[in-house]
Amino acid sequence: MVRNKKARKNYNFLENFTAGIQLVGSEIKSIREGDVSINDSYCIMEDGDIFVKDMHIKEYKQASTQNHEPKRLRKLLLSKKEIRKIEKSLQPGKSGITVVPVSLFINERGWAKLNISISQGKKDYDKRRDIKERDIDLNTQRTLKNVRK
Repeated sequence: MVRNKKARKNYNFLENFTAGIQLVGSEIKSIREGDVSINDSYCIMEDGDIFVKDMHIKEYKQASTQNHEPKRLRKLLLSKKEIRKIEKSLQPGKSGITVVPVSLFINERGWAKLNISISQGKKDYDKRRDIKERDIDLNTQRTLKNVRK
């Protein structure tokens, strides 16, 4: 499983979806080897479909001439109902809303799936508050652990 660590830090997740990805053979082999990065990727709407942009899948060594382009546009496979819901949330006028890939995994059937989220960007003070809450939780866990000893 590949996670987008920047997404959790920079965005508040409003709604989550699991989407299939339209891939070629050499891409799925690279994903199974773990040669993929979704840290700088994001999703866009084009002609009623959703695509993931800037997802880097390293070229597969044994593919030779049949290899893929590492940062090509990849179509996400969602139901029409899910696409309409995402399209509605991305309407102009709603500022700071974007669709961000959260994690990439291979399910039990061997299919590559991408967890995406409709997200709103965090402000600096939100990020500081999250760090402060995490520190407080860590300190309370440490003190409880020391008390039990």
